[in-house]
Amino acid sequence: MSYNRVVLKFGGSSVATVERIRNVAGRIKGDYVDKGYEVAVVVSAMGKTTDNLIELARKTSSVSDGREIDQLLVTGEQQSAALLALALKDLGLKAKSFNGSQAGFIAYGHHTEGRITDVNPKRVEEWLSEGGVAVVTGFQGINELGDFMTLGRGGSDLSAVALAVALDGEFCHIYTDVDGIYTADPKVASGAIKLSSVSYEECIEMAALGAKVLQARSVEFASLYKMPIYVSSSIVDGEGTWVREEGIKEGLVIKAVVHDKNVAKIAVLGVPDVPGIAAGLFSRLAERGIGVEMIIQSVMRGDVNDIAFLVKETLLGDAIEVCSEYAREIDAQGVTYDSEVGRVSIIGVGLSVHPDIPAQMFSVLSREGINIDMISSTSNSITCVISSTSVDKAVSSLHKHFMEGEV
Repeated sequence: MSYNRVVLKFGGSSVATVERIRNVAGRIKGDYVDKGYEVAVVVSAMGKTTDNLIELARKTSSVSDGREIDQLLVTGEQQSAALLALALKDLGLKAKSFNGSQAGFIAYGHHTEGRITDVNPKRVEEWLSEGGVAVVTGFQGINELGDFMTLGRGGSDLSAVALAVALDGEFCHIYTDVDGIYTADPKVASGAIKLSSVSYEECIEMAALGAKVLQARSVEFASLYKMPIYVSSSIVDGEGTWVREEGIKEGLVIKAVVHDKNVAKIAVLGVPDVPGIAAGLFSRLAERGIGVEMIIQSVMRGDVNDIAFLVKETLLGDAIEVCSEYAREIDAQGVTYDSEVGRVSIIGVGLSVHPDIPAQMFSVLSREGINIDMISSTSNSITCVISSTSVDKAVSSLHKHFMEGEV
């Protein structure tokens, strides 16, 4: 591991305007270059550029073509990378921008949801060795055909962590529009506090279950290669949060209450209880690039049962189409869905060996008159699916009980 080499990442809000790009250039120089570090920087598209490009594509054509969408979306990061390189040059620094192909990112899988298969940053390393700052486009790589492929929402986080690993960096510093990772969304829980550090395992759970600070895949990648991540604000000064491997300790420590309102529930009803049915359903969904979460199969009723799960709200239409077609093929009773749901979770290492915690969580929700639709748990989390209108109240009440000591 190189202890004078770092990878920095700036999100869309950090580079949303010319003024902010100039501010980012100053931070790169003052925080790292002037202190003797070799610096590679990964950037997202400016502000809402990605959303605007998607909307532009929708207005232009009704055809859904993932390849062409990817060729369009990568232009957003290329714009911000070139502008930041120019801003760095304005400060007297050597700087050069690199797109995903030039930086050696190889990807595979579905367009708009690509997976990294290799990173060979030869040109970036050569530039760093010459004393230059490398500005790399996040969110993108190329597939075996040489076509651009984007890495899914939040993919610039993944690009930054993967580049830090490939460059053998000391750590990956992710600058965002918030100043760290909190025990809950401060906009929802007034008593939320900033964490000085969190383990990879806890952060993966937090990101996967709705916390918006880091992409879950990026934390999984960091955990696999033991790459520390530091999260702080690009706008204001102050201590941030470390995500890293933490020492083993006994006892329950609930780190956070997180929520997600951008999910929808689907249930396939009256599914024949025979081998291969679930495999067929989820294979069909996977072929369409539809990820599912919280899969629950009901107790058998005669020769049938129900299968329910969550999907991202943006994928609900596609998921309903796949499920309805499959339900007809297997002669299931039908498909229902609910887009007015959300989930709330408590996160902490050791939850599975504390049987009183689920009871406390359910009691808090009951006192608030909140009905639970679905429940799931892992060794590090307990999640309840509830009405979307009750999510904020649930987060606030659970945070007060578990994090602020209110009974």
